Amino acid sequence: MIKKLLTASATGALLSACSTMAEDNATTRTVSQTQAPAIPQATGYFASDSDLPFHAPDFTAISDDDFMPAFEQAMAIHKAEIEAIKANPEAPTFENTIVALETSGRMLNRVSTVFYALTGANTNDTLDAIDAEVGPELAAHYDSFSLDPELFARVKAVYDNRAAMSMTPEDAKLLEETYDGFVQSGALLTAAEKEQVKAINTRLSETTTEFSQRVRNATNENALIVDDAAALAGLSDDEIAAAAKLAEERGQPGKYAIALQNTTQQPLLPNLENRETRERLFKLSYNRAVMGDDNDTRLLLAEIAKLRAQKAALFDQPDWASYAMYDRMAKNPQTALDFMEQMVPALAATQRREAALLNEQIAADGGDFEVKPWDWYRYAEQVRKARYDLDENAVKPYFELTSVLEDGVFYAANKLYGLSFEKRTDLPVYHPTVTTYTVFDRDGSELGIFYFDPFQRPSKRGGAWMGNFVDQSDLYGTKPVIYNVLNIPQAAEGQPQLVSFDNVNTIFHEFGHALHGLFADQRFASLSGTATARDFVEYPSQVNELWATYPEVLRNYAKHYETGETIPAELIEKIEAAAQFNQGYDFGEVVEAALLDMKWHALSPQEAAAITTPAQVDAFERDALEDLGLEIDLVPPRYRSSYFNHIFSNPSGYSAGYYSYLWTEMLDRDSRKWFLENGGLTRANGDHYRDTVLSRGGTMDYFEMFENFAGRQPDVTPMLEARGLVAGGEGEAEDISDGELPSDTAGIDPVE
Repeated sequence: MIKKLLTASATGALLSACSTMAEDNATTRTVSQTQAPAIPQATGYFASDSDLPFHAPDFTAISDDDFMPAFEQAMAIHKAEIEAIKANPEAPTFENTIVALETSGRMLNRVSTVFYALTGANTNDTLDAIDAEVGPELAAHYDSFSLDPELFARVKAVYDNRAAMSMTPEDAKLLEETYDGFVQSGALLTAAEKEQVKAINTRLSETTTEFSQRVRNATNENALIVDDAAALAGLSDDEIAAAAKLAEERGQPGKYAIALQNTTQQPLLPNLENRETRERLFKLSYNRAVMGDDNDTRLLLAEIAKLRAQKAALFDQPDWASYAMYDRMAKNPQTALDFMEQMVPALAATQRREAALLNEQIAADGGDFEVKPWDWYRYAEQVRKARYDLDENAVKPYFELTSVLEDGVFYAANKLYGLSFEKRTDLPVYHPTVTTYTVFDRDGSELGIFYFDPFQRPSKRGGAWMGNFVDQSDLYGTKPVIYNVLNIPQAAEGQPQLVSFDNVNTIFHEFGHALHGLFADQRFASLSGTATARDFVEYPSQVNELWATYPEVLRNYAKHYETGETIPAELIEKIEAAAQFNQGYDFGEVVEAALLDMKWHALSPQEAAAITTPAQVDAFERDALEDLGLEIDLVPPRYRSSYFNHIFSNPSGYSAGYYSYLWTEMLDRDSRKWFLENGGLTRANGDHYRDTVLSRGGTMDYFEMFENFAGRQPDVTPMLEARGLVAGGEGEAEDISDGELPSDTAGIDPVE
């Protein structure tokens, strides 16, 4: 997903870890003021903003060897900037303390932004080694500020005087976020407790970085290898050719390889006719990081859970979830758990009913076995095809990648928001398959730059996400430079780049994040664009998926790559109808992952410390999932704990937050209803959504923001109806023990 890969600005870092101390203004002025050190002169590529348009990174001028010296220099400069704030003899003010914090660390932000973009999307051994080395150093660097009593005394003095100050709403929000961030970092702790926090943060940086690297290695190293193309029966000629190419690239010419995706389920499973091949592919995915080798992550994740629980206890919080959710829209774990658990009974019944349907289909197909996870999607597709007469292979020719992006995603953005896009070839990119576009606003002015990186490769972590190379900020006079990263298997050379409809949804989803960043209109970068609560940031991206199946948009981009024929109306109807099927799995795997996340992060320090072996990790995971009453042997979670990068990797912004995809779907479904009731794809609707939500960043209360858009508080009913968990909009749970499956249950949104 989505948001900054690393919070690198001084304020951003402090916001994620804070505390308080100091008395009143008079006391603050007596804090020892020492002569601030001279701020070192920055040198090298990262010393100043790039000279390229919009300050986009010049990847031709950056080498791997530049990063470590740049990090060291940038941290020294940042430290001097903070010392200058502390040594200021004037009484603390919003400008000389809060804004000064906001503007410190700009070189460090430039280095971090590029570095973490590369380690996510195009890493190598050198960058991985730097990542492992610099992560703990950065943790200690930011802790030295967020736990500094003199610095916090100045922040607290401004905060305590806020009632007497004249501030804009954005100024007030920055002050509040800065103060709360210090408190959340530990500024109110004792000196001994602060040292414990520093040690925990350093170790968490080490373990979460190692977790991410092990998962990537396990994913890359456990590709399915087969000797004979017959084992891949059911795949298209292009898919088999791509498998042959991948095997050759991996040093096994004459064989065939299928790379793993980041999720438990794998996209090619429905088409594979050979059950043994399906089982092998699924189990390679499911067991990728639990094999007892160097890539096994279980002891690492157990240590991460223990460290987080210990840190939460230092703040008098019972568990990590309670600590981490202080700034979320949902506010506390119980609200999120209650929200999710209300769906479980109907979901479990749906899973059992769908499994029975699939077993009937297996028997009708001549099979003498009961459905397993590696069978589920194959036979669900057969049921889907029989019910809705939809053949996925007949759909893909209408979804050529460039057309999806330029004639679909960009077209919808033009109709809604008046945006236009111009492809450019003059900007350096970090990989040859990345493309760039200038984005023009509704008045014709340049709004920002957009990078599109669609293809899977071994140097890229799994999933899909959005990030900023440059944040919008009126204070700096900068406009957004944004990238979207996906993991679409690349077609063999000379073949058309066709994509599945799931990938179409993901492209629309990630561009929803991009719009959130492009429309940022804030003074301060730390409140700009997608700098929002974790359980709000997915909301705009999910809403943007609405337009993927909107008839006018579909007609513009869904054209057969050979004939140019527009996708037939009846095929559109089949796609929409078929999308409503298979919620037992599609919804179930996400609910399970979200609840599993909460279970890990609801552990007390004592409970977490008791999990010390790989077997105990496995047992905890199974017990946590079985407690839900869902059919976990048939529908495993979208991510097992062992490769759950969202919650255990560095950065791990979704820890105690994976529920956010479900929470924001509530906002999304209610917003889709608003759009459709108010005329759909119109400039008036787009401008209203932009003005009330997409341009507001993190500057205001999220419930207030939603009410400004919809004219009321969010309603969960449209989501429950869409998932088939209430009948007819009456708010009562539907009895699905017999009769037909729920009829309106669109699939879960792509992650990140």
